[in-house]
Amino acid sequence: MKVLFLGYRYTYFRNFDSVLRELAGRGHAIHLGVEEEHEQGRALVSALAAEHPTMTFGPAPDRADDEWSWVAGRIRHGLDHLRYQHRAFDDTPMLRERSRQRTPGAFVALGSFVRRYARWTRRPLSAWIRWLERSVPDDPSIRSFIAQQQPDVVLITPLITLGSSQIDYLRAARSLRIPTGLCVWSWDHLSSKALVRELPDRVFVWNETQRHEAIDMHGVPADRICVTGAQCFDKWFDRTPSRDRETFRRALGFPLEEPLILYVCSAPFSGSQPEAPFVVEWIRRVRASASPRLRTAPILVRPHPSRTAEWESVDVRQFPGVAVWGSEPSDAGARDDYFDSLYHSSAVVGLNTSAFIEAGIVGRPVHTLLLPEWYESQMGTVHFRYLLEAGGGLLIAASSIDEHLAQLDRSLAGAAEDRRSFIRAFVRPLGLDIAATPRFVDEVEAMRSTVAEPLPRPRFERLAHRLLRAAIAYRDDVQREPWVYSEREVEKIGRMRALRESKAARERERKLAERAFKDQRQSDKRLARERRRAAKDASKAPTAG
Repeated sequence: MKVLFLGYRYTYFRNFDSVLRELAGRGHAIHLGVEEEHEQGRALVSALAAEHPTMTFGPAPDRADDEWSWVAGRIRHGLDHLRYQHRAFDDTPMLRERSRQRTPGAFVALGSFVRRYARWTRRPLSAWIRWLERSVPDDPSIRSFIAQQQPDVVLITPLITLGSSQIDYLRAARSLRIPTGLCVWSWDHLSSKALVRELPDRVFVWNETQRHEAIDMHGVPADRICVTGAQCFDKWFDRTPSRDRETFRRALGFPLEEPLILYVCSAPFSGSQPEAPFVVEWIRRVRASASPRLRTAPILVRPHPSRTAEWESVDVRQFPGVAVWGSEPSDAGARDDYFDSLYHSSAVVGLNTSAFIEAGIVGRPVHTLLLPEWYESQMGTVHFRYLLEAGGGLLIAASSIDEHLAQLDRSLAGAAEDRRSFIRAFVRPLGLDIAATPRFVDEVEAMRSTVAEPLPRPRFERLAHRLLRAAIAYRDDVQREPWVYSEREVEKIGRMRALRESKAARERERKLAERAFKDQRQSDKRLARERRRAAKDASKAPTAG
């Protein structure tokens, strides 16, 4: 079987490396195609391709950068923004704000009207806008690329990012009657990202929580959903540490006796406050605690791979027994370091990160603080609440630092709380001893017999094209920029315009200076000629007497 697996970037294959190995191990041919060919993640796919001769990788064609691509991007962001006007997102302001910044002003105004005055119009408006978006002509280069690959199955991830253009791959595959599957990338994607705007033949989800999200939030029919478990966490089950407790602690300069606290940093929303100052203050409070255990327990801080820069100027040497250490677990050595950090800890602390789930798999108590300054990154998201609710919850949560320190002290003292029910419900719903990866691959193989139906073309396409071309006509209208571009784009356009105007002004000044210099030279030459002529005339004049 030939599998074409399309990702936005190479790094998105990180959560499916076990699936790719299993597919290749069963003799299937795989091509990994990416929309944006960044270096990040290339090492992973290069290693996989080197390990498995039937696996190849490379860029997939983008949609042509034309007027249709431009208008499709506007409409897709508008559709996504209308999603966030649902009441379910009323207490998740950062999700709505993140969408607003990327959405053209006309759709932002429409969304505000819907939310404030006419919630009931959201569905019919979304249906009308979806009709416009579906009427955008397909891109022939994308269809040709998929046809040349001749896959039996097309898998796509993540598909549901804001304004995603990966929908063009899905439509092209369906037009070729090739079965398609959406591989949900992470625990938050169905609740915090965009909508599934076009139905694939299969949607691979982790658990019943995501199954209900797919049905209730995205309208996916139940018979198209496959609950496989979270394949990206399979690697942490039944794993053993790469070094013993003593070796690990000596390498970090920690004492051997006291229980170890591991702080795992998060990746808050773009533009949010840095976490490092909070962590430093948290360490200060731990060291000032009335508990002798907390005052002396070694603390290991693992920066989030996307936020390492904020730690460059932070010095934790003022606190005894504290280290900042660790990198992204993308290769074997880094994964060993990461797992050893979890395994040799007595308690794990953080704000909102998938490392909580991995700590739960290892069986460590997981603590968090629900503080107002971090509301947007915690309770201000839908998925964070699953850590508190699914399977009885994973987190030991506190609403104040004093409550948190008391809870943490009890964990270090060895107070046991069974959180395996969360892991069973959220990570391995088919059973703690049943890995997700083989189940995932079984379902992919079963897709080969799926009869894929092409998408019908929307009705009244000519009318839709007239409306779309009317919108395209405003693309270069300076007066309408705030309506047809997003806030971010308007700022970028303004900066580019200011740069062009500044460059043009400098060019005008340069030309004026050159002209003035030439005029001055010509004036000086004329003056010199006049002086020479005057001198010559004076020498020819007869002398008196």
